[in-house]
Amino acid sequence: MDILVVGLNHKTAAIEIREKVAFDGPKLDAANKILKNSKAVKESIILSTCNRVEIYAGVNDANSGIEGIKDFISDFHKVPKDLLAKSLYIHKGYEAIRHMYRVASSLDSMVVGEPQILGQLKDAFDTALKNKTTGVILNKLMRKAVSVAKRIRTETGIAESAVSISFAAVELAKKIFDDLSSKAFMLIGAGEMAELAARHLINNGVKDVFVTNRTMSRAEELAHAFHGKAIPFDGFVQELLHTDIVICSTGAPDYILMKEQAHKTMKDRKQKPMFIIDISVPRNIDPRINDLDNVYLYDVDNLQGIVDSNIQVRSKEAEKAEEIVDEEIDSFLKWNASLSATPTILALRNMAEEIRKSELEKTLKKLGPMEEDRIKAIDNLTVSIVNKLIHPPTASLKSGEEDKEQMLDIVQKIFNLEIDSYNNDKT
Repeated sequence: MDILVVGLNHKTAAIEIREKVAFDGPKLDAANKILKNSKAVKESIILSTCNRVEIYAGVNDANSGIEGIKDFISDFHKVPKDLLAKSLYIHKGYEAIRHMYRVASSLDSMVVGEPQILGQLKDAFDTALKNKTTGVILNKLMRKAVSVAKRIRTETGIAESAVSISFAAVELAKKIFDDLSSKAFMLIGAGEMAELAARHLINNGVKDVFVTNRTMSRAEELAHAFHGKAIPFDGFVQELLHTDIVICSTGAPDYILMKEQAHKTMKDRKQKPMFIIDISVPRNIDPRINDLDNVYLYDVDNLQGIVDSNIQVRSKEAEKAEEIVDEEIDSFLKWNASLSATPTILALRNMAEEIRKSELEKTLKKLGPMEEDRIKAIDNLTVSIVNKLIHPPTASLKSGEEDKEQMLDIVQKIFNLEIDSYNNDKT
């Protein structure tokens, strides 16, 4: 059985195309049912995220399988095939397996090392299992892909360094404060990056949250979302007395917090450390504040420098991950190659077992009445002899040797075996 990947992603297709072919909501179950009844596709899994739509498939014929999947996507979404052709990529065999492992490990993601894709892949697999569209090949392959992804996260540092402004801000906060759960946080403004950083802080344990904005209704809206408290914009400086972490992102043209104000605040705080992130452009926090003791001020350029450095670190870790992928592909290919020998091995074992039982029955009749333990001993002896005789040819047939097809043919002829097709049908 050939393994295929047919799909498109953020590298090959604009968002307008990805939206048209997304299998979201009820569409996914409907699509799985159609693929299950496809003559061209024996096994299938549909992965649909905001950045990619891919169909993993097991097919008897690669060419008809590819065309069948293209027709399916085109017909299901009412998108012309010539429009799809400009965005689709196709991987077969080794390259298909490699692509699946790289997707699961986030090596093919927009942000290398991001954790979401593995969960999305697991969900896609669960949906396929629910709809009974997979079989022996894809079940093994997808479980292996998950295993490879976990191994890469364990053996490399691909996911350890922050590669977004918001993540970098939180990582810095964790270095300055050992325990975020005991720290109070203030969000000034409502910029997208600042909101995202706020969510990350809350996810990392921060419980006391203050939100201020020139528009009080917006402050109240965000405070409700963050389970925090809205404070008037003209009173936020006084509230800094009780605040350990500040993230600022407003549209103000000038500084909204001056060094003199921060100096007084730090004196009132008895020099307890304060971490301030100014994501605003232009900056809203007086950069001279960084001269004060126990105040740690970072702007967007500082954070971007950290992100760029971390991206380089992840790139090096990704190289290690690629080596693991290649190693694991060989492991799967050896297993897959052994499947072609399964019908012959089963036939050989069945023939040997029939002969053993027949000859044992004849011998026991000749020997006459006998104690049960002796009959069992003779039975065990014949089982052991048969197993040792057929082990060498069985092991050779399971190996990934290049002349295996010739070996299969020889074994089938020598033993006059009748071969039943190994059941790779959907279950």
